[in-house]
Amino acid sequence: MSTPRSPKDTFITVYGRKPVLEALDDTSLQVDKVILAEDVRGGSAREILDSARTRGVPVQRATAHRVKVLAGNGRHDQGVLADVVAPRMAPIAEFLDTLGANDQIAVLVLDRLTNPSNVGMILRSATAAGLDGVLLPRRGLPSIDPLMIKASAGVAFRAPVLRSATVEEGCEALHTAGFTIFGLDAGGDSLLSAELPRRVALVLGNESEGLSDSIRPHLDGVLAIPMHGGVESLGVASAAAVAAFELARRRP
Repeated sequence: MSTPRSPKDTFITVYGRKPVLEALDDTSLQVDKVILAEDVRGGSAREILDSARTRGVPVQRATAHRVKVLAGNGRHDQGVLADVVAPRMAPIAEFLDTLGANDQIAVLVLDRLTNPSNVGMILRSATAAGLDGVLLPRRGLPSIDPLMIKASAGVAFRAPVLRSATVEEGCEALHTAGFTIFGLDAGGDSLLSAELPRRVALVLGNESEGLSDSIRPHLDGVLAIPMHGGVESLGVASAAAVAAFELARRRP
């Protein structure tokens, strides 16, 4: 019997009146439910209730404290949140179970990034390149929030997001499934010319410190993007975009 999937691996929770209304107005998105604080009244509440009714989305009332807890953000929830179905989000184990023996698979792994805008831009690039997944650990990485969604230009809802508790746990699962795991870091072999296996994962490190000490034992090697003109490195979102399309270029 399969393990029941956590709601956190099924839905992206958006909060705030404008993001919730935008989600309800986007008919390409499946909104599972809206939760409205009991003290939210007036025109904004009516607008949300009318939009939810039009879409056939159930609305639940809860205390303001409960909404803050569910949103995970006590300053910007404005007493309302919505759970939006993310059709390509999956726990890493569930994703690995779907792979064929001879499939050529490429994923990015995010190691303790701190800026949600960077994560959003990486989701956009990876999705545009047609990569199979981006591993976003639940711990050590920003949550998927309205800022991240905005940076992805809404692509976060449809991105191939893979979830694990930690980046180390996710890499262990990838190794067990036959992936070769490379870190993207200065001093490695050129990503543009290195031979890559059929199952490859590329780990991108923190904006200021790069790859964490705890992830390095999980790596099979290090690759780098060649730099010219005295440029030392790219920002992590730019590096991810280059890497995503290089991995896509290698597909048969």
